[in-house]
Amino acid sequence: MTTASVQEAPNDEQLDQACAWIARLRSDKVSSTDRREFAKWLSVSAANRRAFDQMAELWGDLGALAHLPIDQLFPESRPSPKPASEQQKNARTAATDSRRFISRWTISGGLVAACLAIALWLGNPWSFGGLREQTYVTQVGETRTVTLADGTLVQLNTNTELRVAYSREERHTRLLRGEAYFDVVRQTARPFTVAAGKANIRVLGTEFNVERNPENTRVSVTDGVVAVSEAESSSGLHPESVKLTKNQKISVSSGGLSEVGRTSAEEALDWTRGVLVFEHTPLAEVLEELNRYLKVPAAADPRVRDRLVSGTFELSDPDNTLKAIAAALDLYQDDSDPKLTLLSPQHI
Repeated sequence: MTTASVQEAPNDEQLDQACAWIARLRSDKVSSTDRREFAKWLSVSAANRRAFDQMAELWGDLGALAHLPIDQLFPESRPSPKPASEQQKNARTAATDSRRFISRWTISGGLVAACLAIALWLGNPWSFGGLREQTYVTQVGETRTVTLADGTLVQLNTNTELRVAYSREERHTRLLRGEAYFDVVRQTARPFTVAAGKANIRVLGTEFNVERNPENTRVSVTDGVVAVSEAESSSGLHPESVKLTKNQKISVSSGGLSEVGRTSAEEALDWTRGVLVFEHTPLAEVLEELNRYLKVPAAADPRVRDRLVSGTFELSDPDNTLKAIAAALDLYQDDSDPKLTLLSPQHI
């Protein structure tokens, strides 16, 4: 390997810039100014050009475009007819003349975007009209790990339903119920989003846990940065949003965003180890989590819902876990209703 080749290797910042340019050039609103700025960026260094080539390959094999009728699909990009000898001469010159290479990108910016779009379609059959939604479900007592089309790993907790639909613009998922831990593959030009109840979550590549409950959605970040916003807000108000970093968590409900709290990987991912870990957690929140594993859900009397629970509880026998919590808080467990167990103060 020569010194020149090492110097021309793109760094992470250049790769991110290349991803951003791919997204920009694919936009329906790309302008001649955008194309000029892109040509300027591309001409700065060979590393920029190499970064763009590498990022384009992530979306699909651009070499396959040679087998597609580009001049028919996009006639505006077709060059004027020239004699064969002149065409051969131009081809040899273009291979070594970077200025002509840059000019071709500038003038045919529409072709660049179109080629990228075709490459995306080749690399991802869900793009364009082929978009389809996949559903992943776990039953009560079942957990499951799935690998999505881009390599993202998702661990599904018990009684969970996740729907996934990838397009060339974004990687969109919907958590309809339950809990999931996402280890997202980084793709700067194609964000990964999760819609879960009142919360919208947007990332590029990171690790986080989403827990959807009847009254709220909780998001915990174990690595990277996650943007969390309200799915909707009061009329005339802009939805609130916040960026979470490692070991931060937040709850989103109809009342808006809660205060940002502290967490840890051990707390956020306790369920993946078959336990539930609580540290000064209100009883109402504890029961929300435990209800994922109970065949008969449990609720707390309003008089005791704010009592704090601390401890580590096994999930192998959730019914006994409920009894242990009731005993620890000196509560009465009413099982008379076959559809709901109620925890209330002990009768005096």
